[in-house]
Amino acid sequence: MGRNTRKRRSSMATKAVAASAALALGGGGLIWANFYASAHESNSSGQNETKAANAAVQVATISCPDVGQKLTSVPNGAKQGVATELANLDKQITEAYARLASTRQAQAGDSGFVQNAIVGPLKEKRAATIDRIRINIQRSGGQFDNSLSQLAACTTQAANNTTAGQQNGGQQQGGQQQNGGQQQGGQQQNGGQQNNGGQQQNGGQNNGGQQQGGQQQGGNGGQGGNGPVASDFVDITKVQANVKGKPGKNGQASNGTFTVSCGVNANKNFNTDNVIVAPGVTNGAHHTHDYVGNQKINAFSSNNTFLQGGTSCSNKSDLSSYYWPVLRLQNGTKEFDQNRDGGGKEGNVGKILTAQQAEIKYVGSPKSKVVAMPQFLRIITGDAKTTTNGLANANAHWSCTGFENKVQLTEQYPICPQGSKVVRSFAFQSCWDGKNIDSANHRSHVAFADANGNCQNGFKAIPQLTMRLIYSVPAPVIQNGQVKNAYAVDGFPEQLHKPSTDHDDFISITKNGLANKIANCVNNGQRCQ
Repeated sequence: MGRNTRKRRSSMATKAVAASAALALGGGGLIWANFYASAHESNSSGQNETKAANAAVQVATISCPDVGQKLTSVPNGAKQGVATELANLDKQITEAYARLASTRQAQAGDSGFVQNAIVGPLKEKRAATIDRIRINIQRSGGQFDNSLSQLAACTTQAANNTTAGQQNGGQQQGGQQQNGGQQQGGQQQNGGQQNNGGQQQNGGQNNGGQQQGGQQQGGNGGQGGNGPVASDFVDITKVQANVKGKPGKNGQASNGTFTVSCGVNANKNFNTDNVIVAPGVTNGAHHTHDYVGNQKINAFSSNNTFLQGGTSCSNKSDLSSYYWPVLRLQNGTKEFDQNRDGGGKEGNVGKILTAQQAEIKYVGSPKSKVVAMPQFLRIITGDAKTTTNGLANANAHWSCTGFENKVQLTEQYPICPQGSKVVRSFAFQSCWDGKNIDSANHRSHVAFADANGNCQNGFKAIPQLTMRLIYSVPAPVIQNGQVKNAYAVDGFPEQLHKPSTDHDDFISITKNGLANKIANCVNNGQRCQ
């Protein structure tokens, strides 16, 4: 409801794969995303799967349907129980992935090992968990969609997958169609096939280090064994410009901006929870978040406690929570979470980088005035599971200072030239259904404007939250198909640290009429802070 209806002509085949230096440095894998309007839209799961592992087909990761994204309605009395069971599904996948990563020798000797010892048992656990979701919903008087029971089965994705990036009539490159237009940027064009030049293990490079429990120990620059890989990086100076203009404004446009200053999380307010998607569940995110704004957000926070959290924002009426996965330099540094869930135990390793700048700004609509955000509105932009979900909800934007108006990347991390810094940008959904502060799948209550900047299906324009995070990152180097000095965003371990999994979370919490002040400032064309 209220979503952009543009369709990609073919599914995104996940690039869990190549370590080709020529491909990485040649550019490509780009997609155009209207930074000010919409995320990627598709009805395809984007999965490219193989059902068995053997010596020739090295399995990289576990691919499971995302049950939470399929939920359309959950009764109030069932919300906590359902959230807990959805978190259990995530935990089951991470445990299965860890087993996958620690049994390479057994897989090489038995082509049925992955199916019999990992994927089969995982299906049984998921089936039982989905049934508990059904019971929770029905006990509270809700209707359960029985088709969700068919989502128990998982498959695997192969490391030497050669179908990623297949082109569709010459219009698709890098696994994603660019909104009906051709996409270039130096992408390798060889039927879309990628040549690894060697077997890839566990979604990361095996460079003489032993793999233990899903982590690679030594010999690989401190990487956790689950990515990123060389093809996840591109020299931004070799990428063709791909940024298009913003929608034109009309006489009803809301031209103002409201800037908030909330710091960069210099006080290291971290946790691996996610109160939006997994309330009441410790380590519900399975990766570490930076938090600015509200200082007491964790899995056990609620609408009743949000206003007690204090804030890092200079405007003390802004107790909103702004949080995003940390960025790490995979240089072998043993961080505080090296041996903890969500950190090193789940493949999120290396030095946590603090942004040098965190610019947070609310902007208006090019087509209408905006209404104030409701108290406790929750918005998630992007998708932490694009490696298995596909790019339908991807909204990652990677670039470098000096290149932001020319190049925005979603499927690759930029290698910035000397003197340029890495930039992560986010533009949140700017249309609201006018009723709900959240939804069962945490998406349906908000939407992106269409390509012309209009809200559809009765949705109302709200101030659009935009964020720009700037980092000083040593430039990665590609040598012999391997990436040295890699950096990566934290993520679920089975997502292989792909750039497209970047995402951002927000809960609107204000007092003293701040939400109305933001809307009025934007509507009146002012520049406020």
